[in-house]
Amino acid sequence: MFAFVNSDGTVRDRLPVTLEEMKSLYADMVEARTYDTKSMAMQRQGRLATYAPFHGQEAAQIGAAAALSEGDWVAGTYRDAALNWRAGYSWRLLILGRTGDERGGEVPDDVNILPPSITVGGHMIHAVGLAWAEKLNGSHRIALTSFGDGATSEGDFHEAMNFAAVYQTPTVFLCQNNGYAISYPTWEQTKSETIAAKAGAYGMPGVRVDGNDVVAVLVAVREAADRARRGEGPSLIEAVTYRVGPHTTADDPTRYRDDEEAESWAGRDPLLRVRLLLEKAGGWDETWQSELESTSSDVIEEAVEWAERVPEPTREEMLSRMFAPEDG
Repeated sequence: MFAFVNSDGTVRDRLPVTLEEMKSLYADMVEARTYDTKSMAMQRQGRLATYAPFHGQEAAQIGAAAALSEGDWVAGTYRDAALNWRAGYSWRLLILGRTGDERGGEVPDDVNILPPSITVGGHMIHAVGLAWAEKLNGSHRIALTSFGDGATSEGDFHEAMNFAAVYQTPTVFLCQNNGYAISYPTWEQTKSETIAAKAGAYGMPGVRVDGNDVVAVLVAVREAADRARRGEGPSLIEAVTYRVGPHTTADDPTRYRDDEEAESWAGRDPLLRVRLLLEKAGGWDETWQSELESTSSDVIEEAVEWAERVPEPTREEMLSRMFAPEDG
């Protein structure tokens, strides 16, 4: 499995990022986890609709977004808030959408990110279409689509992979293999040795990375994106990670997995390993950690306050988004 940073903060090879870049990635992951923790609490308080936590998957999402260039497209899922935010989707709109307000899906014109997809797998073919359009326009933009392991059992996955390969679209397929398709274990839904191995059937490269290693994900996605920009077609990346919390706030993971499993992954926490690495390099201390957490909390609280102050839409506004006016 492709990796750079071990769970204890040691490195396997010379890191292709500077200390300041690593600190920036860590700060982004801290802010993402703050959002996730706050969102879980808000849902329990009845202030958000059903929420899908991504605790434990911060490295896969922040690393992937950090590898993209300005103008690249992102098509993610309901669990990809950190990916969407790092790529340019504001916390304000992400929170607003989670309150059940469809205006949270009104992405600004200068942000090339699709609203979070609730339909499992349905957004992947959209990413392929966006990438194909950019190719036809002669641009150097690519499209990254993120999805879970469960989505690889959907027909949309195979259609998107086949279309992208045949037309050599500049698409990066990122599977965050977090171990479960709701309650169904990954290893029980496929006979492939790995999800990355599925790439071979479509004539594209497939790589398996440690999804809890932010550097490994960044490098893998950047290499796939560079390949796509050179006109060499799509790639599939399998980021092996773990869903620490429930599938959604409507789920009870204790019914299908034991505590020992979750505890075995605790030492592989994506934030912990970077903190240990930075501490060894003299780039982390308790004061800085407290500042990060305080700043992140302020940022998320401001976004929450904004979302909860948005006036309810009028009847006319709701209808105008559903129906076009008659000619004349």
